[in-house]
Amino acid sequence: MPRPRDRFSAFGLLPRMEARPRKDGKITYRYRPVDANPVNLGSDKTEAIRKVLDMLGTSQDVGTVKELWRTYQTLPQWHRLADLTKRHYTIYSGPLLRVMGGVHASAIRPADVARYLRVERGDAPVRANREIALLSNLMQVAIERGDIGANPCKQVKRNKESPRTEAPEPETLAAFLPWLTAQTRQRHVIALMAEFAALAGSRRVEFLNLTLMQIDSTKIRLMRAKQHDGRRKVETVEITEAMADLVGRMKALPRPSGCLHVFTTRDGNPYTEAAFTTLWQRVMVKALKEGVIGRRFTFHDLRAYYTTQHKERYGDLPDIHASKATTSRVYDRSKVAARKGL
Repeated sequence: MPRPRDRFSAFGLLPRMEARPRKDGKITYRYRPVDANPVNLGSDKTEAIRKVLDMLGTSQDVGTVKELWRTYQTLPQWHRLADLTKRHYTIYSGPLLRVMGGVHASAIRPADVARYLRVERGDAPVRANREIALLSNLMQVAIERGDIGANPCKQVKRNKESPRTEAPEPETLAAFLPWLTAQTRQRHVIALMAEFAALAGSRRVEFLNLTLMQIDSTKIRLMRAKQHDGRRKVETVEITEAMADLVGRMKALPRPSGCLHVFTTRDGNPYTEAAFTTLWQRVMVKALKEGVIGRRFTFHDLRAYYTTQHKERYGDLPDIHASKATTSRVYDRSKVAARKGL
């Protein structure tokens, strides 16, 4: 009778490693080299991993934050992340590895995490929060692998973050969008994207790859980003009078024959996040320099503009987030609270 399969004991092992449960309850480990006999590694999981890394010549930093970062990028939880989140985590890993890359997970205490947040990265408190969020994920990998018993990041309070309180005013957009449209073809495309974000309230990632097939006579169909547990949610944006005018201008954009994407570069390809961000920053600098706008605003502020105007016009917050409380806290930037008297 074959031995029942034990998946749990094999969790966190390196490729080609095997966990072998015994009748007495212990687990032994072995490594199967290519075209060679298996190598017994003993019953200590951590030591077994070290032996394999020794054989592979990569054991110098086993258990360190740097090694955990490499391991994290091979795990299913990494592959489930959105591409934008992966890019952000890669950026956050730079400062984190410079400070903690060579430190073993078992040596990191809550006090070290607090020092990183308040001292090492005291000049960038919000970014420090993001970097420690990444470190927390790496510590979880160490826990699941058996390297440590508790996550030190979860015992430290993050730096306080204050949500943005301003959104561009209608008069600001009324001056900014025509100014941007009158410039180069590509800035005209950016102007249409900004107007779409202001009228639909969608995240940029949700419409960077928008196609003509997603637009019909009454609505625009989008996929909501940032859904948890692998769920997918379709959003439909009603085509109002203002949106209909915008859709007409969007469809009139020149594009290569056979191209179905709405917002494209000169080559007919959708904008990448990096390319869009670079162009938007240049636009903001120029608009400020020429006095078109009084102060800088982010593209994401257009989502707050939509939320604020929606509440003012319809008397309720729009359904743009999984949590209505988050919509109110982050995106509602109304300056006047109206209510009825008795």
